[in-house]
Amino acid sequence: MRWAPHTDDDVQEMLAASGLATLDDLYAHLPAGVVLDRDLDIPAGLSEMELLAEVRRLAARTRHADDLVCFAGGGAYDHYVPAVVWALTGRSEIYTSYTPYQPELSQGILQALFEYQSLMCELTGLEVSNASLYDGATALVEAVHMAVSATKRQRVLVSDALDRRYVETLRTSAAGEGFELEVLAAAGGRTTVPGAGAVEGAAAVVVQHPNYFGNLEPARELFAEASAAGARAIHVFDPLALGVLASPGELGADIAVGEGQVLGNHLSYGGPYLGIIAAKMQDVRRMPGRIAGETTDVDGKTGYVLTLQAREQHIRRAKATSNICTNQTLMAYAATVYLAWLGPEGLAELGRQCLAKTRYAAQSLTDLAGISLRTPGAEFFKEFVVQTTTRPAAEVQRGLIDAGFLVGPVLGDDGLLISVTERRTREEIDRFVKAFAEAAT
Repeated sequence: MRWAPHTDDDVQEMLAASGLATLDDLYAHLPAGVVLDRDLDIPAGLSEMELLAEVRRLAARTRHADDLVCFAGGGAYDHYVPAVVWALTGRSEIYTSYTPYQPELSQGILQALFEYQSLMCELTGLEVSNASLYDGATALVEAVHMAVSATKRQRVLVSDALDRRYVETLRTSAAGEGFELEVLAAAGGRTTVPGAGAVEGAAAVVVQHPNYFGNLEPARELFAEASAAGARAIHVFDPLALGVLASPGELGADIAVGEGQVLGNHLSYGGPYLGIIAAKMQDVRRMPGRIAGETTDVDGKTGYVLTLQAREQHIRRAKATSNICTNQTLMAYAATVYLAWLGPEGLAELGRQCLAKTRYAAQSLTDLAGISLRTPGAEFFKEFVVQTTTRPAAEVQRGLIDAGFLVGPVLGDDGLLISVTERRTREEIDRFVKAFAEAAT
């Protein structure tokens, strides 16, 4: 984003229009005791050349995914972003667009959001999606709010194999909203299907599939239990897994939420990311945030508008379905370009590559002495947990970083989460395994 400061002439013109002589006159009404009477203790301003050199010096201190070979997982992943994604997303008519309250001036971005929603519905096998939320964790919070509102119940059953940051975000919301979280055991790295009656009285059953440890869950059975008890089945999903795995709708989910960083968005030191949410039509009026809809104008031509706005904060204020205000339109647009570029066959091929490369890495690592899978026999998609018996996992992680490999997070004293995306080559995996052997001894 470019920024052009006001010139001295601009400042003087604004002061004159305000009937003031100096900038200090803007603050003349403030009590003297609250006005700082000295300069701030900060360095002097830098020239453009000096500032660029300083920023580069600071940036060089950061180890990043272009500097290290990335095998890190746990919710943010080093997938390839085709150049076309941000070549289009960075165009000024997209990059500067805001919430399109005036449809007659916003047909382009409204159609793009409608296409995004259509793609999310096609991916998830559900009937309605919104125009984006902040990230995967806040999307899950919104899904739970929908379930509590729909069922008028307060118990929410959450798998113990759910991303820990998602759980913490849910706990923060629960503290203010009043719903109760109960944990479903995840013995052996997979959620245990609760016994008959255990789900009775619950508002929702939340399952991540593939889960935080990378393992595939008995999602169909878990969602069937939820439906039988009148609870909403909430599927936390990986969008890229849907090229090779059954969709949330096929598995029986009522609501699906996910992190859209993997859809053409860079790691970017943790954000901005993209919250995905989709649901059955029964919950459309409980859906948070913007929904772009297709309609016709007075001449019968197709047009696009924000629809069902009576749910939203700018209409209903405190009675809105959610307190989300703006959204992640830019990231949603990037996801739309990414999926359109990839296509169904490309999505399936990407999933197959993740599967094959992850299995090759897992087999190669477990051939090493003292290294084993934490959940042997479990099926996984693109990440898995290895156990180290020779050295603490945190020490192994530090050794791998020194050797040029980003890995983790660390899980307990002896666990390391390993992720393998389509970007990793056989040569990189082989070098990683060799470095792992050295770091673990």
